[in-house]
Amino acid sequence: MKRSLTETLIRVLILFLGLTIAHLGVTLFLLANLGADPFNVFVQGIFHTTSEINGWPIHTHGNTHVAISFLIILVLLVVDRSYIKIGTVLCMIFGGPIIDVFTLLLTQPFTYITSLFAKILINGLGCIILAFGMTIVMKSDAGTGPNDLVGICISDKLKKNFGIIRMIVDFSFIAIGFFLGGTFGIGTLICAFLVGPVANIFLPFNEKWINSIIKKVVKS
Repeated sequence: MKRSLTETLIRVLILFLGLTIAHLGVTLFLLANLGADPFNVFVQGIFHTTSEINGWPIHTHGNTHVAISFLIILVLLVVDRSYIKIGTVLCMIFGGPIIDVFTLLLTQPFTYITSLFAKILINGLGCIILAFGMTIVMKSDAGTGPNDLVGICISDKLKKNFGIIRMIVDFSFIAIGFFLGGTFGIGTLICAFLVGPVANIFLPFNEKWINSIIKKVVKS
């Protein structure tokens, strides 16, 4: 069924809300400085070009976008192009700048955090916030993060639990990236263990309130 302009705009706004929350989580994860996320370990392994930002080794924005584009093309050609929506493109364009803004705001407070235990807690909190925001993006049904599409598509096609599939995909990113020369730390492993299963917990909750909002919009 064709969506009205109002419904489409509401879904995109919900996607941006989820994108912002997810990237707050990503920023906390990064500032804990305990290792790159699984996807960026994969990126490091493929492109072998890193720069140092606040002590955290990441790829240049250009190389990261190339890697994301590679995954989009892979999904389009191999799986099902119907998964690619406007929100997927918006996530690709705006994800990086949102992280940059949060990094600018939060870097100074993080300079006072030196305890490994505190960093692990912040790393875990970042992963939980990431999972919450990511599932809002998914249930907005306006598109999703390009790197999340791999787990979503495999989960749908195999009719398997998303959380477990996401965990397998994350560990696959780590293994392939490390084999090709990428690096990872304890934070990377925490992310791989947490994000998928926690996202599975949040999915029904976010689906419920998003559907409630959309029904009200469609009726009005």
